[in-house]
Amino acid sequence: MPAAARTFGSPPVAELPTTALTTNISTSRGTRRLVIHPSVRCAAPNGVTGFAESGNMELMPTTPSLVTEHVVLVDEGGSAVGTQPKATVHTRRTPLHLAFSCYVFNSRNEVLITQRADDKKTWPSVTTNSCCGHPSPGEDLGVAVVRRLEQELGIKVSGIRLLLPEFRYRAVMTDGIVENELCPVFGVVYDGPDPNSNPAEVSRADWYPWQDFVRFVDDGGDVSPWCREQMVQLKGLGDDPLHWPSGNTADLPQAALYRSDHA
Repeated sequence: MPAAARTFGSPPVAELPTTALTTNISTSRGTRRLVIHPSVRCAAPNGVTGFAESGNMELMPTTPSLVTEHVVLVDEGGSAVGTQPKATVHTRRTPLHLAFSCYVFNSRNEVLITQRADDKKTWPSVTTNSCCGHPSPGEDLGVAVVRRLEQELGIKVSGIRLLLPEFRYRAVMTDGIVENELCPVFGVVYDGPDPNSNPAEVSRADWYPWQDFVRFVDDGGDVSPWCREQMVQLKGLGDDPLHWPSGNTADLPQAALYRSDHA
């Protein structure tokens, strides 16, 4: 992306804040995770949780019925400004937040394309890339991608590669619900067992030759708005996904935690 078009800074990864420390404890209400956050101050509107000051602790439930997923809110410069429950973040005024997309390839140059579940809040039933998600506060992006691929598709992967560190998009559904994300794009090669999709997330998952999917999108095929925009940039990396160059980690949003040794 040309420097003039960039919308956020790109400090070295080494300068990112220290991640939160966690441990599980047992309480009368079930197993809960003790989280000690790094020292980061932020101003947050009602319903939005800021990062705790140094030494402050909170209990986060890990019993499935009690867990509340949070997303990381960011400003226009890509810095973290707080968190918000995932269940409430997507509205007609969705704040800018951190996310990720992933494209899964196999050694035959096929890409795993999915159809989102019919009851997804945003873009239900639409054809899209292999996987999308949000890193939890303090979670490494590569770890989040691996976690989400197993949750959505039942596959275990390694060798995650950063492809598009600066991707950002905003899209509005017909009912007015907005997606508004800094969404770095990753790729991974997987030749393991067939996916076992989680029906709450994915209604189907199929392998397609990469060039066939490129033509499908170019010909106006119905895909998610983020997938359509990503495809334009991914094609610019070359014809063979197995030989695409890795993106520069220094170009990630400042809020993104990412180790460069995932490969």
